Amino acid sequence: MIAAFRNTVLGALLSCLPFLAAAATVEVHVTGVAAGKGSVKVAVCDQARFLKQCLYSGSAPAREGDNTIAVRDVPAGNWAVLAFQDVNGNGELDRNFIGIPSENYGFSRDARGKFGPPSFEDAVITVRDEPTVANVRLH
Repeated sequence: MIAAFRNTVLGALLSCLPFLAAAATVEVHVTGVAAGKGSVKVAVCDQARFLKQCLYSGSAPAREGDNTIAVRDVPAGNWAVLAFQDVNGNGELDRNFIGIPSENYGFSRDARGKFGPPSFEDAVITVRDEPTVANVRLH
């Protein structure tokens, strides 16, 4: 009886292992930041949430030139990174009256869309269970 119970519990625990994916830190290197204006915000998105409400994010005060922001506990998989300089501190990427961003922004792999944002596939990076670097240049 005890052996059967132990085997049942052990089997249940082992079946959960695939859901315990390793997590890593994504170091986002952001270039092209304007002098001391606002903050730099970054987001790490899966394909389902790309350009929507991303699961992982970080921010830091803007320093002219290069900024590095660490986003922790990102599970292994395919992700896209986006960043922008929030000059006025409202927490949003501001846009002009026709919808074009009025604050500098960029994506991983320097992905750029022709008439709108790039696709997830153009910006995708692979995160493994070790620190990953993503380079984003603000435009």
